[in-house]
Amino acid sequence: AYAAQTISASLLSILNATAPMWAAVIARVWHKSELSMPKWVGMGAGLTGVAVLAGFESMALSAHGMWAIAAGLAATLSYGIATNYTKVAPNVESFSNAHGSMWAATLVMIPVALATPMPAEVPMVPTGLAVLALGIVCSGVAYLIYFRLIADFGGVSALTVAFLIPVFGTFWGAWLLGEPVTWSTLIGGLMVLMGTAMVTGFSPSTLFGRTR
Repeated sequence: AYAAQTISASLLSILNATAPMWAAVIARVWHKSELSMPKWVGMGAGLTGVAVLAGFESMALSAHGMWAIAAGLAATLSYGIATNYTKVAPNVESFSNAHGSMWAATLVMIPVALATPMPAEVPMVPTGLAVLALGIVCSGVAYLIYFRLIADFGGVSALTVAFLIPVFGTFWGAWLLGEPVTWSTLIGGLMVLMGTAMVTGFSPSTLFGRTR
């Protein structure tokens, strides 16, 4: 939420795609999982893509821009931690995981909400409906699907949904918010996606073979 007030939706969505790389690094440290050379190369490519994005974006951002980028990366780091924790946690149904994580987030945010000044104006009905849709559909329902994917296919494989986020995030940002799509966005985004594909071992042939 802090990052979204400063950096573009397209950059936020591309940063989100680094989640599988964080998951792979944490799995290496936590579970002693082996990382092949392609995965190391993929992480290098992904980090280079983030560096390209951060470098060019920082020129147009305020003084808090780099902190916003760091916050966006911290969010994806949290996905990597949660994904690896799910591997060793007691067997819990996906509904209970989604339900519990949402309640935990609510409890953690209550002190922050109480310490935040009240808005000067009461939000309009469309704003309230947007917040409800964001919380119920984009978080609650999405977590149900996400934890089910982890249970069925494993943590790193479940995070391959991150491939879709930069595509749609950049598209919606350009169409609805009028955000410019620069060469640094395209090059950095492609490097992040390429790195994510190498880390997860993702390929279209593997995907289509699995669906068949």
